[in-house]
Amino acid sequence: MTTAALDLTGLTAGPSQVWGGVRLVPLIRSEPIADLRLHREVYEKTETGVVSLGDRTSYLSYIPHGLVADFTRDGTPAVSYGTQIVEPGGRPVCCPLRFHRRMVKRQDKNRVRFFPLHLAMEGYLSLHFGGPSVVWEEWSHKAVREGLSPRVEQAYTGAEVDGLREALRIFELHPGQCGVLLYTADALAAAFAVPHPDDYRALHATLVQDMYGEPVFHYAAYGGPVPEFTAAIAAEDIGTLAQLRAAAEAQQRAWTEFHDGTMAAGLLDPAYTWEHVRRMGPYRLLRFRPPFERQREQHIGEAITDAAGRIAYLKTFRLSEKQIRRGHLLTALAAHEWSIADTAGSLGTTHDELVRRIGRLGFGDLVMQHVRDKAQRGHRGR
Repeated sequence: MTTAALDLTGLTAGPSQVWGGVRLVPLIRSEPIADLRLHREVYEKTETGVVSLGDRTSYLSYIPHGLVADFTRDGTPAVSYGTQIVEPGGRPVCCPLRFHRRMVKRQDKNRVRFFPLHLAMEGYLSLHFGGPSVVWEEWSHKAVREGLSPRVEQAYTGAEVDGLREALRIFELHPGQCGVLLYTADALAAAFAVPHPDDYRALHATLVQDMYGEPVFHYAAYGGPVPEFTAAIAAEDIGTLAQLRAAAEAQQRAWTEFHDGTMAAGLLDPAYTWEHVRRMGPYRLLRFRPPFERQREQHIGEAITDAAGRIAYLKTFRLSEKQIRRGHLLTALAAHEWSIADTAGSLGTTHDELVRRIGRLGFGDLVMQHVRDKAQRGHRGR
């Protein structure tokens, strides 16, 4: 594993478009990546997927489609298969199950299938999944025997995000567009980038099927319309077409600098922990997680990078504050070998308060019942 910031070199933020509380910022490549292409592998509508991860562990979620990466090893252009169209049908009485083997699977010599965003979410759910590394007296038999199994998190599909479907329908695609940054109530919800403009045109509509964090849903539902950012050029300074062109280009640069330095800073500033998942010729498939700093915008995600570290593919998921606190707590416990007393000291709190915090974050069953009762009695006594 390595630690580094997210670098979007090669992707430039274009002028944003607004629909109600949804802002869409195109990501444009001056030069498309030709030797890596992405297309969808479509599954049944409203299908629930089960992925066997090995070691008697499975990942269960709604998986509308997988992504298939076709690549070449000598730099020659790769050909995308395109997408399939699923005919609309009625809602089934229950969701059928599709069983998959492995989150990432090689389908051919130069073809790999993976599940977008689920690769990143599985990495978050498996964070310190084995449970206590040292059997301290506070931990229950369940904690020692089963660890954090099962780990469950909630997400929303894009269809539930107010205004997103309509925004995607009327969104104007830009020449060279290979991605988008999605905002709700001007809070960054997700980033999505692909290697080639043709891939983005084919996958643009799939954003409504992606999963999004709780903040995204609430910001879209309860936030008001966001303002449009318009360019202003002083007419008295323009005397020729060359001056007009230079002024327009300066406005574009100013927007990109403002966007990258202010609006997208919560995504680009943190130092992420990167985990290598699979090598694909000259490319690497990775997933990343944030430092879990509380009361700050935090994202998990996955990426495909080339040998120079340039992003060819990117998908991110914004965590809720509670999900950040869970990650922060588990990271702190693991750093102190799951000693509640030592962890409490590092967090500037008491042993009993940390026990109550463990319960509030959904991990109460990991702690012995009498330890929880003692912590609760002390809290009521105060």
